[in-house]
Amino acid sequence: MKQRASILDRYLLWQMMPPFVIALFAMLVALLLERLLVLFDYLASAGSSLATCIALLTDLLPHYFGIALPAALCISVFLTIHGMSDNNEIDALQAGRVSLLRISRPFMIVGLLLGAVSVLLYGYIQPVARYDYRAGFYFAAHTGWAPHLQAGMFASTSDTAVMTADSVSHGGTHMRRVFIREVNKNGLAHIITARRGMLTISDKTRSTQMDLWDGEIVDDPFPGAANHKPTVTHFSHVVRVIDHPAKETTFRSRGIDERELTLFELAHDLRYGVPGIEYRTLRAEIDFRIAHALAIPFIPPLAVALAIGSRRRKSVWGLIAVSGILVGFDQMLMFGHSLAATGRLPIWLAIWVPEALFCIGCPATLLRRSRGSWKRRKLVRPS
Repeated sequence: MKQRASILDRYLLWQMMPPFVIALFAMLVALLLERLLVLFDYLASAGSSLATCIALLTDLLPHYFGIALPAALCISVFLTIHGMSDNNEIDALQAGRVSLLRISRPFMIVGLLLGAVSVLLYGYIQPVARYDYRAGFYFAAHTGWAPHLQAGMFASTSDTAVMTADSVSHGGTHMRRVFIREVNKNGLAHIITARRGMLTISDKTRSTQMDLWDGEIVDDPFPGAANHKPTVTHFSHVVRVIDHPAKETTFRSRGIDERELTLFELAHDLRYGVPGIEYRTLRAEIDFRIAHALAIPFIPPLAVALAIGSRRRKSVWGLIAVSGILVGFDQMLMFGHSLAATGRLPIWLAIWVPEALFCIGCPATLLRRSRGSWKRRKLVRPS
């Protein structure tokens, strides 16, 4: 009997894994694609490199994993059970006295494992990644000198240099017919003209550099001298550093926002207090994360119950129902977290009442469906 149960468990998990991996990957791509377009547009206008955009997307992965993981679990369990139901495998298992509760057991074990992973994800990885994303975005937006130039207007790049361009595009980073005048401490004047130029922010030096193409450099060290002739140098491409910060640009320390704190840090601040963050805000944050992780193991029973519908009912309605329940529960939990953090509702009412209803309702739905299937089998059994 144990061997048969082990074979059934392996079969169910084997059927579940392909849709789980596909759903997880598809949701991550869909979620990251929208943010990628926004980041790429902003960072391109600011002159940042593609490596900066990729690093920021990497910091966003833990946040989107927290969204995609429960959804992928629900979709994979639903598609697995629904496919087995269409192929009459569920009917065959129930005819062999295998209940829906027994069928859902391996999925619930997977839900428990993912719930434990979610504690690590929500409690430790996401807070640090959120701070890294904000710090990276700050450095991309504030490091170096990247003004939004306007055509025909002079901009001061330093105390001794000015520049202008006849045509400006892409948020001030692409220029045509560029003119730059620099004077060093020895009185040497550099006049640079170029057909086109582009401003970018260097990731290595964290300074703004300008690429110039098809231009000339005129050196005039002693204007007005009788026998002096300025020297002219032609170039096809040259790179000049517009500004190099004298000191390293710093970002604020982690922990000003409660969402950047790990669970241990939240528990410590909850006991001893922290300036700038109220007790109810810390308590709402830690309860919200725990409630999110505790709800994941109860998703498989709901998906199993709604995947087996009536023979006359289309499968799409079960998927719509389970999607609506999960989205509604998630939005209710987020809304309750906001109300609890601002003190408008007590935490037990705003967070734990919806959590209890969801965690009780999912197994109750599966039990009701299992009893209904058992009664139908008794009715069709020959006397």
